[in-house]
Amino acid sequence: MTRSSLQTRFSTWTCAAVATMLAASIFAPAASAQPVAKPAPAPAKVAEDVLAAHPWVVPPPNREPEAYFSNIKDGDKVVSPFVVRFGLSMRGIVPAGTASGRAGHHHLLVNQSLPLDFTKPLPFTDQYVHFGKGQMETVLNLKPGTYQLHLLLADKGHIPYFVYSKPMNITVTRQDPQVKPATITGAPRVEILSPADDASVRGPFRVQFQAVGYNIAPAATALPDTTRFRLTVDRAGKPQETLDFRQGQTEVWLQPPKGDYQLRLDLVSNTQSGAVVATGKGMKLSVTSAP
Repeated sequence: MTRSSLQTRFSTWTCAAVATMLAASIFAPAASAQPVAKPAPAPAKVAEDVLAAHPWVVPPPNREPEAYFSNIKDGDKVVSPFVVRFGLSMRGIVPAGTASGRAGHHHLLVNQSLPLDFTKPLPFTDQYVHFGKGQMETVLNLKPGTYQLHLLLADKGHIPYFVYSKPMNITVTRQDPQVKPATITGAPRVEILSPADDASVRGPFRVQFQAVGYNIAPAATALPDTTRFRLTVDRAGKPQETLDFRQGQTEVWLQPPKGDYQLRLDLVSNTQSGAVVATGKGMKLSVTSAP
């Protein structure tokens, strides 16, 4: 090989490497102050790439990881006990004690500000409620009064990521002693929270998932008693589309072609060779604008 050809190859490699590093610095999610997490296992990374490469899947409008409350809003007045549901954008859920890329588990902060130091694990107190099994909701039985709630995502060792919700201020008007917290959530099930059934939407739009009584985790963890979401989309005269959320994701942003669709959400076991644990009620959807 000539010296000229070697110089040409080195120049080409250098340009590609610089372009790759620039792209990574622009589009990577905001990093926390904690040590860099180990990369996810190869099979999980491949599965994530397959999902992201689907032509209908698009990033959220703000392109930032975020935790949020999916069933309450700032200023709400509620009666205790009541259900609080957790949403999560651009990250997945994984139980405490297990690492899987940048996935984490939820923490609910009650009348507690976000920590000043994001390099230390969150404490276990009444004001820091941990959901280390991979849960997506809880029941709060607070006394009458005003409360501020935050959601905060943390890693396997409860060290927080910079992934959190806006502060949520609510008022508990009364506490009903006749209602047992365990009866509020109902039977274990899987649901599509939004869009609503028979809705007409313009793309891109968010499809929010909810698991009641089940725990979520990435498929590659193969943790007992954990599941993941799988969304099936049908339209007349076209092949069925199946989106398998193998990284523990709990939502997806879609921009499919204009038309009428039927959606079905399943919960799939992470230990029983893809066995379906629960199936949600099917829903219809009309997309009124094309990409």
